Amino acid sequence: MRMNIEAKKRDIALVVDDSPETLRLLTDALDGAGMTVMVALDGAAAMRIVDQITPDIVLLDAVMPGIDGFETCRRLKRDADLANVPVIFMTGLAETEHIVRGLEAGGVDYVTKPIVIEEMLARIRVHLGNARLTQSARAALDVSGRFLFAVDRQGHLLWATPQAQKLLSDHHSAQAGDFVLTPALLQWLEQARVKGSSKSQAISLPDNPQLRLYYMGETAPNEFLLRLSRESGTALPAEFTSELGLTTREGEVLAWLSKGKTNRDIAQILGLSPRTVDKHLEQIYAKLGVENRTAAAAIATNATRRNS
Repeated sequence: MRMNIEAKKRDIALVVDDSPETLRLLTDALDGAGMTVMVALDGAAAMRIVDQITPDIVLLDAVMPGIDGFETCRRLKRDADLANVPVIFMTGLAETEHIVRGLEAGGVDYVTKPIVIEEMLARIRVHLGNARLTQSARAALDVSGRFLFAVDRQGHLLWATPQAQKLLSDHHSAQAGDFVLTPALLQWLEQARVKGSSKSQAISLPDNPQLRLYYMGETAPNEFLLRLSRESGTALPAEFTSELGLTTREGEVLAWLSKGKTNRDIAQILGLSPRTVDKHLEQIYAKLGVENRTAAAAIATNATRRNS
């Protein structure tokens, strides 16, 4: 079980290198800069560490025995919880081929050995700052009730807001990081890219028709933003909703309320934030002239019976 690092005060750096001299140099420098340092001598040890705790940044030697740095980085990036953790490659190889391999594996930067500590610390500060900005933006999207995630051209998950991660995991019996678009969904994505977000049609997921994907656009090279929505499949009769002055969305909220769903359940079903559901319920209570969910549910149940 991975530790919760929300309450920590020091940034956590994972240093992966088979050189004791490099490990000692970086441990002293990072500790002196106020960071908590974890060390691993190879890629396998690094993967065992991240199973227990999520680092804020990874400094990764490119050439190591066993699992090399490039493959280690690819494995890290397949985990949705680690996908946004910046990885800086360390290498004595200045050839363009190795630099490109590191970036293609998911690294954000590289430094060549022998390491210049001041330069390394400066790069770490920049990438930690960028990661925090990205995390804050995605957290804001999650609070607003947006089930958003991004995939690359091959359909592999790049990142997801926490709510989207949970929904993907719940409905695919796997970790969100293992989610990959099917060939049919990849074909839909290609067509959506050509048409653009304003003209593309939503598509249902093959294994769960209630879950629909919406194409939102290309947010970066080889990064495509998708919105996940769970279709409600139920609503109060349109005539009744109109008669009471309820909007369509308020009618959906009330319909699920009458089926005994909690506010959090309704939020997940309709792709809203719990706060938004609360606001809808406030409006519903006012329009119906009731003070609680029990009275509102009774009105909805009676309406459904009359129109059935």
